[in-house]
Amino acid sequence: MRYGLLGPLCKLFAGTALLLALLAAPPAQASDELTIVALGDSLTAGYLLGPDEGFPEQLGRALAKAGHDDVKVVNAGVSGDTTSGGLARLDWAVGPGADAVIVELGANDALRAIDPGITRRNLDEIVARLKARGLPILLAGMYAPPNLGRDYGDEFNPIFAELAEREGLVFYPFFLEGVAADPALNLGDGIHPTAEGVAIIVERILPDVEKLIERARAKRSAAN
Repeated sequence: MRYGLLGPLCKLFAGTALLLALLAAPPAQASDELTIVALGDSLTAGYLLGPDEGFPEQLGRALAKAGHDDVKVVNAGVSGDTTSGGLARLDWAVGPGADAVIVELGANDALRAIDPGITRRNLDEIVARLKARGLPILLAGMYAPPNLGRDYGDEFNPIFAELAEREGLVFYPFFLEGVAADPALNLGDGIHPTAEGVAIIVERILPDVEKLIERARAKRSAAN
């Protein structure tokens, strides 16, 4: 009869050993995927472009081709948004899953001739709030249209470079570099890039996005 207890005892010991092994095992590693949120206006949103032709979508594919297939780019662009609009929706547009942010705002401020002082204060606040969350930032610059006059341009244009230098941001001086004013690369309105225009933007900004990724990975490593 005493040998009849061996079966249940063996099962008990085996179960206990399994439990102890599970408790001793190292915790599962968190996903290595990085999430970049592109916070912007219609230039980010992909105005009048196909679902795979906008800036975040093309950037995501370019990053994967460059070996960053573990990086996801989230489209947080809203057509017509000014820096005031971006600031107002910042907390929900850049959710808790964000690892880094591309800030592309200001074009509509210039098109509406908004006081550059307001643009500067809004961008200052956006950057301050993102930095308070420990998020690396790539700031994309913008230039005022020449028809607004030299005085307006002299006040508006330096905002981005000055902010980037003061706060130590990754900086891309002009989001539409190589595309602006080229009819072959813009839609009929002469303002918004075609899919081909977006491809040029992505190609030019890619090295700076890779700098942003390096900062995000360094931050994650330091946290671990």
